[in-house]
Amino acid sequence: MPPARHREGAGEALRLARPYRTRCGAHARDVRGGAGRSFTVRAGGAGLEPGGRTPRVADGDLARRLLAFLRGRLDEPRLEFSEPPASVSGGFDTQIFAFRLRSAPPAYAGPLILRLLAPHLDPARALREGVIQNTLAGVGYPAPRAVLATADPGPLGGAFLIMERLPGKPLIEGRLSDIGRVLVEMQVRLHALDADVLLRTLAREDLAATVAGAPAIGRDRMTLEGYLAQLQQRVARESLDGLAAGVAWLVERRPAEPGRRVICHGDFHPLNILVSGGAVTGVIDWPNAIVADAAYDVAATKTILSLTPLDLSAALRGVARVLRPVMVRRYLAGYRRHRPIDPAALRYYEALSCMRQLVRVTENRLRAGAGPLNPLDASSFGDAMAARFSRITRIAPTLPPVRT
Repeated sequence: MPPARHREGAGEALRLARPYRTRCGAHARDVRGGAGRSFTVRAGGAGLEPGGRTPRVADGDLARRLLAFLRGRLDEPRLEFSEPPASVSGGFDTQIFAFRLRSAPPAYAGPLILRLLAPHLDPARALREGVIQNTLAGVGYPAPRAVLATADPGPLGGAFLIMERLPGKPLIEGRLSDIGRVLVEMQVRLHALDADVLLRTLAREDLAATVAGAPAIGRDRMTLEGYLAQLQQRVARESLDGLAAGVAWLVERRPAEPGRRVICHGDFHPLNILVSGGAVTGVIDWPNAIVADAAYDVAATKTILSLTPLDLSAALRGVARVLRPVMVRRYLAGYRRHRPIDPAALRYYEALSCMRQLVRVTENRLRAGAGPLNPLDASSFGDAMAARFSRITRIAPTLPPVRT
């Protein structure tokens, strides 16, 4: 694999209405092409729920391999860890570690996060996510900057991304009354960015990778057409027959292109927004980003807020059943005050958001010998998604049972 190509870049602060503002992280050095999906990420990369299907890498072994790789890549033979890699999160298909280096170049001198993809995943995901995050940071949006990414599984057993570790705690740990408003503010600001800047950057990196004989970044995967094609391929490849009719419905009823496409995060919820001292310090977890109708992103957030299981006591579950619909209504009303959302498009994209989750849940339930299911896939989450999809489309997806 060719060496990483670097360029300098720094985003400017994105100011928000009180009490939350955006605070940018330290300047970092961009990589041109250089992560995968984690479930719920906390405090600049710290995790909420350990476990899942990903085999855990021993921290000691990982530290030795990572340090050897970085010494060679940075040509710094005296490089050491001041904080060795510590597992801070478990994801569906990634492992996340926090670490810090001593005697490192400036771009690597601050707190860092390693996101390591499982070996069976498309290694281009690491390159694509790095480009997405750096493009957004470069135009002033508070995504964590990637300082290095590689599609080469050799050093650590899977493709990986190293990024700055942003300060803060998840928005959900702050004042509940602020959640809907801050969600809307940050999502509207994301949707106001020029999506063509991201598409042009991805196309440029794809071309450069092709010339160098390296893996393509995958610009085509960043469009709705490409995303639907991926779902079709996964359903066919894994013989997910219980989902085939639903995916066909989505393909046949794909809405017309909107007048203006936007950058959609795809997983925009209170656990992926970091805040500290009254400021938004980061928006994290970008592997599901695409360029599409803003209604796609709003529908994904609506689905997550409405249907994701909450780990609460019996007393609080009753309160949540009352407050949750109120929060969703306030979120939708707040977004619509900034820009209109077509109700028919919102329903279609809500069905698409459900199918995205259903494909993943079904794949994990069918994957033999991969270890225990993560708590989300073993829960009623998949059934709730199937029921919502059926109410919208009149097509009932079928899921395999949870293996015990």
